[in-house]
Amino acid sequence: MSEQEARRGQEDDWWRQLYGEDGGEGREGTGGGGAAGDAAQSGAAPAAGVPTGAGPADVGPAEASDTLDERVASVLRTVGPPGWGDRPPPQPTPADAPDRAAPAAPAPPDETPPRPEPARPAPPDETPPRPEPARPAPPDETPPRPEPARPAPPADETPTPGPVPPGEPPARRVPSPPPPPSEPIPLKATGPAARPREVARSAPPPAPAVTYIGDRPPTYEAEPAALPAADPAALDELVPDTALEGAQYGSLTLRAASQRGDSARYRGDVRRDALLTARFGAGRHALILVAVATGRPAVEGAHRAARDACGWIGSAVGRSYTQLAEDIRADRRGDLKAGLQRLTDRSYGKLRARALERGGPPEQYTAALRCLLLPADPDCRTRVFFGVGAGGLFRLRDGAWTDLEPVATDHGTPDPIPAPIPVTDAPARPGPGLPYGPGTAEYPARPEPFLFHAAFGRPGDALLLCSAGLADPLRQEPAFAAHLADRWSTPEPPGLVPFLATAQLRAKGHAKDRTAVAVWEA
Repeated sequence: MSEQEARRGQEDDWWRQLYGEDGGEGREGTGGGGAAGDAAQSGAAPAAGVPTGAGPADVGPAEASDTLDERVASVLRTVGPPGWGDRPPPQPTPADAPDRAAPAAPAPPDETPPRPEPARPAPPDETPPRPEPARPAPPDETPPRPEPARPAPPADETPTPGPVPPGEPPARRVPSPPPPPSEPIPLKATGPAARPREVARSAPPPAPAVTYIGDRPPTYEAEPAALPAADPAALDELVPDTALEGAQYGSLTLRAASQRGDSARYRGDVRRDALLTARFGAGRHALILVAVATGRPAVEGAHRAARDACGWIGSAVGRSYTQLAEDIRADRRGDLKAGLQRLTDRSYGKLRARALERGGPPEQYTAALRCLLLPADPDCRTRVFFGVGAGGLFRLRDGAWTDLEPVATDHGTPDPIPAPIPVTDAPARPGPGLPYGPGTAEYPARPEPFLFHAAFGRPGDALLLCSAGLADPLRQEPAFAAHLADRWSTPEPPGLVPFLATAQLRAKGHAKDRTAVAVWEA
């Protein structure tokens, strides 16, 4: 017998053992099939290790079970993305560990090993499966515990490999491809941002800020354009474009602002309005002075005259503030008027003397002067106004303006202009009954009648003292007055910046410098 015929006989014996008596039902009653049947017909004893009976020998369950989960996993490995259908190898249990570590038992000598299945080519990006064991488990080996089926991972998740048994190469991990940039991941908004339409319907759009009054804007721009010319030898005479001040004492709140007009900002002229706020004394006996002065228009050095007028009236009030505060608390209006008129005349006398020093006409080196005296005592609500020249004094009560500008003295007639007073070039001590010392030229003490008014502040009132640049539109433009009344009729006084923004309201034809001093009563 040749070697090829012997090998073919061994293969026929293996197939008879596997598909013998149980596998061929049509051959029952014909003497059986397989190795046992052949042995019975030939009179030979059965081979060792081959059980006799109705079926082939039990070779034990295969490691790869033919279940529905295995079939689904096989399909996923074939048609799905990389990583689908792969499962980590089974974890070795304490009972199976010695058997896995032991070397494989050799096959029986008379048993032909099964034919190895041809390897299935793996996809380009798919991890190749581990090779199946080439030997079926022996009959006396404990079958492995069935592993529960694990659901396939989603498409965007890479399966995590389990522990690798000893002697086997680790499986290669294939990362999931990132999402394409053209398909952003949608985000779900939460909170108030998730309801933009409801917010838009509930919140009305903000009203546009009112910057001017009238059917068209004023001629000049609202913001400064040119700076005034400076003298290198007199830089201390420079005047800033805007001045802002504020304070609070007892029941009163003070806000003050002074700024260049539109025409002065355009031409680069200096601000002719001057503002002075000063406190004399302390505590309940303190007295606050606010002075506003405006120099003559189109006159060189007009801003210096306004500043000198404020400075000199401030010095005069500061030297007499104790007596003035006592007269205000005692409501001695006659004494107040006489004393304040005397201090005002002395200040204008100094302006005449300064004009002579500069070599200019005294009637040009002058200014309109308006002042307020405010006691810091919370029990005293008397507010005293005095001054000379153009301007305005208003009271805001219950949202309506009242013009308090005095046009005559308390006696019903304007104060007469006093007779000319001789003045010498060399200043001397004030003579008795004279507002200032004698001189060589003769000029009136003040250009216009003296004005005086005392008002009582009620809670909620606002007293406004202003220069002509703000008084004119307040008297001539009803919409202008209504806007200021709406902005300043608030339960709380405005801050410095809102106060300045309201005082900057523009009106066509009113481009002068503006100075506003407001006092709110609590």
